[in-house]
Amino acid sequence: MDVADLLVEALGRVGPVLHGTVDGLPPEALTYRPDPGANSIAWLVWHAARGQDAQIAHVAGVEQVWTARGWAERFGLPFTARATGYGQSPDDVAAVDVPGDLLLGYYDEVAAQTVAYLERLQPDDLDTVVDESWDPPVTLGVRLVSIVDDDVQHAGQAAYVRGLWERSTGA
Repeated sequence: MDVADLLVEALGRVGPVLHGTVDGLPPEALTYRPDPGANSIAWLVWHAARGQDAQIAHVAGVEQVWTARGWAERFGLPFTARATGYGQSPDDVAAVDVPGDLLLGYYDEVAAQTVAYLERLQPDDLDTVVDESWDPPVTLGVRLVSIVDDDVQHAGQAAYVRGLWERSTGA
C-alpha cells in the first residue's frame, strides 16, 4: 500500500461515521448539547469538514470547497467565510443549526476534493514543509496526520453526542 492509499483509507473511514451519526436525525437532535458549553452534532460535523477543507485547500493550493462551491452561502452562518470553528464560543456552536443533508453534502464534497489531492501524492511529498510558523516547522506528512486525527476525533464525538441524545429522549 502506498502513502496515498493509506491516507485515503484513513480519511475514508470518517464519512461513514458521520453519515451513520447524522442520517435519520431530526433537527433537534442535530443541535442537541448535553450542557450549554458542549458541542452539538451539527457543529462537530461542520467543524470536521471545515478543518479538513481549509487545511487540504492550503496544501493543495486550491480554493476551499466552502467558498468555491457556494457552501458558505447555503449554510448562511453568522461567521466570516474563513471561520473553521477553531476557538468558537458556545453561542457560535449554537448558531450552527442546519439540516443534516446540508452538513453531509458539504462533508462529501470536501472528502472528494481531499481524495483527488491525496491520489496525486508521492512519498517524498510528505517531507515538504507546509507551515513554518511552528517549531519545528510542520511537514505535509505531519499536517495530514493531524487532519486524520482531528476528523476521527470529531466524528467519534458526534456519534457519542447522538448516543447521549438518544438516551435522553428514549429515541
